[in-house]
Amino acid sequence: MAHQDVTLFDLPSQPPCKAWSLNPWKTRLLLNFKNIPYKTEWLEYPDIAARISPHLPPNESGSAYSIPTVLLPTGKYVMDSKIIAQELQSLYPTPHIDLASLYQAKMEDIMPRIMPALAPIYLPLIPKTLLNEQSRPYWYDTRGQFVGMEVDAFGKENGGEKAWGKVEPIVKEVTALLKENGDGPYFEGKQVTYADFVWGGFLLFLKRIGEGSYEELLKKSGDGGVHEALLKGLEQWTKRDT
Repeated sequence: MAHQDVTLFDLPSQPPCKAWSLNPWKTRLLLNFKNIPYKTEWLEYPDIAARISPHLPPNESGSAYSIPTVLLPTGKYVMDSKIIAQELQSLYPTPHIDLASLYQAKMEDIMPRIMPALAPIYLPLIPKTLLNEQSRPYWYDTRGQFVGMEVDAFGKENGGEKAWGKVEPIVKEVTALLKENGDGPYFEGKQVTYADFVWGGFLLFLKRIGEGSYEELLKKSGDGGVHEALLKGLEQWTKRDT
């Protein structure tokens, strides 16, 4: 093999540099769960395409090149957290984790709804609380184009209770799913699945963006305790965040 360890390409934060973004957290949680040797290579937003484009074709939709991307010990580059999870499961079959549970399908329905609902909250916060100077102009430019207005104006016009009101029924769906198996803390009770990494990564992301976003989500959830219990159950795999 050309490389001994997996390389995880992740987005840096302001010092002290630690993981913050939802999608890379899914991959990091899986690497930690499987105890796969890996190193992190931090890429500022403007540097992502230059680093990855020589090795992979662009995404068919969204950003042409995105994080997470991994470099496997075989020398193969893989982009997109779902595809990365499948590759890691194939290369490192034990310990096994269910990548396609019923709850994973439900997460794949919920996340594309909750992220746009929450966008007026996190889009203005990320450059202020997390991004380094190198990435801020890129963020304001690309996200401003995406929402069709200046990012801070988008937050002022659509944020606050207007946004949280849209988030509330969606997060309550997740609360109901977490309560289906009462022995918890995971969606399937005592058995962790990849779906737990998806929602756990989202909760970690909210904690990092600050201004009480995580606490507000718990208030809107109907039962914050089940979400806190999930994070507690994931603690052994969230400790490594660099």
